Amino acid sequence: MKKYGVMIVGTGWVSGEHIRAFEMNEHAEVVAIVSRSYEKGRSKADEYNLGERCKIYTDYDEGLKDPNVDIVVICTPNNLHCEQTIKAAKAHKHILLEKPVALSWEDTLRMDEAVREAGVKTLVGYVLHYNPLFMTAKKLQKDFIGKLTYAETDYFHRVMSDIPCYEWTCKKSVGGSSLLAGGCHAVDAMRWFMQDEVVSVYAQSSKMRTDLEFDGTIAIILKFKNGAVAKVGSSYDFISPYVFNLHLCGDKGTLWNDKLWSPGMIPEQRDYMQLPVLTPNSGDVKHHPFPEEVEHFMDCIVNDKPTDCPLSDAVKTQEIVFAADLSAATGEVVHLPLKR
Repeated sequence: MKKYGVMIVGTGWVSGEHIRAFEMNEHAEVVAIVSRSYEKGRSKADEYNLGERCKIYTDYDEGLKDPNVDIVVICTPNNLHCEQTIKAAKAHKHILLEKPVALSWEDTLRMDEAVREAGVKTLVGYVLHYNPLFMTAKKLQKDFIGKLTYAETDYFHRVMSDIPCYEWTCKKSVGGSSLLAGGCHAVDAMRWFMQDEVVSVYAQSSKMRTDLEFDGTIAIILKFKNGAVAKVGSSYDFISPYVFNLHLCGDKGTLWNDKLWSPGMIPEQRDYMQLPVLTPNSGDVKHHPFPEEVEHFMDCIVNDKPTDCPLSDAVKTQEIVFAADLSAATGEVVHLPLKR
């Protein structure tokens, strides 16, 4: 059985979870790590007992030349994603890319073009697709919730200096915005369940923290092609533990996070039913379902199937994010699609 060689790019907070997840998969093995520091790269390899089979590269381009590398996992700061993705595509490597895709619409489109030309598999790391609540909600949506007429998703995460990604998250040149840094998870979740095209975006934002180079809080109203509306919230200002809300309101019932109301399917239902599932209730990467994400990615590579969030799909999430940031800056409704 062929094992696909994986190269991890970056040695930060999330890289270890990618290493662990790929090492758990029978079709993959981590054969290389790219780091600006050889010592940090070797330390990361040793931490996960990868041994001498794992090469350490301080030059990304040299790593891409390694014939044993089939898959590139990009978990570097946001501002590096564009060029690293384009180079990996041109080297004909499959790509798992941490969100957000890029910090500008122009770069997002350049990346999409490069990947399409290369014909490689891509998966953008909206890892909550594999959270048990999300998976359960997907299964319930058709019969218990029905066609969505309204929905809400929220990403509330007060990233401070005790979290490893703080130093670059708060910088506009690297983190980007509240949505790009983390709130894009909520935008992706909205699209994941709505399954319809957004036609207009209106947003308002506010700034409370002086250590953030962007507005920490943004609220977005979305209008969909089928007439449905939705609200997305993203905040780094909340004085609260991590919160990710998922509210789905359909013509058969309502999901309110881990509670379900569907009287047509549950006879004599008198109150919300509690669903005994794990919810996305932590911002710690160790809480996220990376093994399930990698299992999906490897299945798609081995069996030549499309992934559930290729770069071509994540482009649409990016489009909404950029439209929302533009709307918040101008105070005007932004109509989609954006100009290409």
